[in-house]
Amino acid sequence: MSGYIVGLTGGIGSGKSTVADLFVAQGAALVDTDAIAHELTAPDGAAMPALIAGFGADIADGAGALDRAAMRRRVFADPSARGRLEAVLHPLIRRLSDERCRDAAAPYVILAVPLLVESGNYRQRCDRIVVVDCPESLQIERVMARNGMAREDVAAIMAAQASRAQRLAVADDVVLNDGETTKIYPQVLALHQKYLRLSAEKVKAGC
Repeated sequence: MSGYIVGLTGGIGSGKSTVADLFVAQGAALVDTDAIAHELTAPDGAAMPALIAGFGADIADGAGALDRAAMRRRVFADPSARGRLEAVLHPLIRRLSDERCRDAAAPYVILAVPLLVESGNYRQRCDRIVVVDCPESLQIERVMARNGMAREDVAAIMAAQASRAQRLAVADDVVLNDGETTKIYPQVLALHQKYLRLSAEKVKAGC
């Protein structure tokens, strides 16, 4: 059971998954809210009945999973749809992520939350927040190369997220990922040592 939670966030294409994997390689536990959201919206996922009831059967694909492209189009076309989607998903994600953080057998937990800044209440759940940062131009290039998306589509996703400045404003720690991935490892290693120390201090203080 871990009582020390490090929230990890960053914009699309910043390299959050790479950084999270490096923390896990050092011995941290990982609770990924994006992965939980995919579980909830998979075929027979716990969120699917409510989503189909709220949005209609056409938001499910042939296998019964959430058609993410269809839902993305719905959200962009109807601003109220985002709120209704979040009203279904967020309480379920919160409950499952809390359970997994509580049950983690590691010195500390990396709680990966892509929209941590936008969600608002994760600051209260985390002992520390680390932001994976890179220039916005590099975010766009990476997502275009990885997903084959058009520049304007990537820009639209970024416009719906917190800005780089907003993320950095809430950061306790920053991992800069603006070049070769080899530069990330020493940053993660230094933070890992810091989090081990802070976690031990919290245990000792009985918090």
